[in-house]
Amino acid sequence: MKNDKPILLVEDNDDDVELTLRALRRNAVPMRVDVVRDGAEALDYMLCTGAYATRDPRDMPHLVLLDLKLPKVSGLEVLERLRADDRTHRAPIVILTSSNVECDLARSYELGANSYIRKPVDFAQFLDAVNQLGLHWLALNEGPLDH
Repeated sequence: MKNDKPILLVEDNDDDVELTLRALRRNAVPMRVDVVRDGAEALDYMLCTGAYATRDPRDMPHLVLLDLKLPKVSGLEVLERLRADDRTHRAPIVILTSSNVECDLARSYELGANSYIRKPVDFAQFLDAVNQLGLHWLALNEGPLDH
């Protein structure tokens, strides 16, 4: 399951960042995790602009874990803009959110999310969710060759 490509975690809540990183470590995910804290930074990272202008555009993340409730640019807008760009339209994007709003779920899939996961409140359940996520997206799933 080792891969040189990182996971991109787009999350503004420090506690959720730490919780996700701990869960990934506990599940022995052997990948680097890059963290960005708002939607504008996520777009800069993925599109190699702004502070990430020198990032190699061929080094796309293996997986994007995207929260919906973000400052500056919402997660739904990030998803929409990434799907509209030829460089990023195939990137595997998993919505990882605490939102229980059904229209967020529906809109995420309409905009091209690959998966939608609600963050469990209980840490043991969250560990299990991250384990399943890692097993599917990082071990079993085969993405497009040009990704």
